Amino acid sequence: MIVKADDPKAKDLILSFLRDGKIVFAPTDTIYGLLARAGSKEAVERLYNIRRPSGKPFLVLLGDKSQAYLFDLLIKPWQLDILDLHVTVVFQKRTSLPLYLTRGRKSIGLRLLKEGVFLKDILIRLGDVVVAPSANPEGQKPASCVEEAMEYFGDSVDLYVDAGRLEGKPSTVVRVVGNGIRPIREGNVPFEHILNFWKKLKGGKKNG
Repeated sequence: MIVKADDPKAKDLILSFLRDGKIVFAPTDTIYGLLARAGSKEAVERLYNIRRPSGKPFLVLLGDKSQAYLFDLLIKPWQLDILDLHVTVVFQKRTSLPLYLTRGRKSIGLRLLKEGVFLKDILIRLGDVVVAPSANPEGQKPASCVEEAMEYFGDSVDLYVDAGRLEGKPSTVVRVVGNGIRPIREGNVPFEHILNFWKKLKGGKKNG
């Protein structure tokens, strides 16, 4: 099924599909992604089968920063402010999270959606977070439009949300280790900007 992003019914339709454990192709804050509700093991496992057979963990999109507390993370409260840069941040976890989300890893990647982004209020209304890899088979170029995504995935995706052609960079990825931060992949936000922001957070003595 295809729906235009500017269709008045689009957001309610996306919400319904995610609640029902379906897979949705939709614009994120960077490029198109494939979305599955994180609380649905069946949906997440299905997404791994069609998107990432290697089993490398998916990042998780947050509609609100408070949703980070759904995860028991080995961090200090001030460190969550790095999410305000809207980059993907890999945090160490304190206790066991479901294996279907972490794939046995000791960390999980989170990204907070910007204000005004199409998906943000949908996730807040959903009351859950979503896993959201880019819309491409592992190792291939991310789809920049519905037509490319349909060539990749066909009927394996339940709902396609058409927002036109989206060309852009994927999110920058960094890892929090203790009181430090390490670059993993540069994308939409330069590492230098992130490192400077982190230094200011540390200098604010929030880590008391």
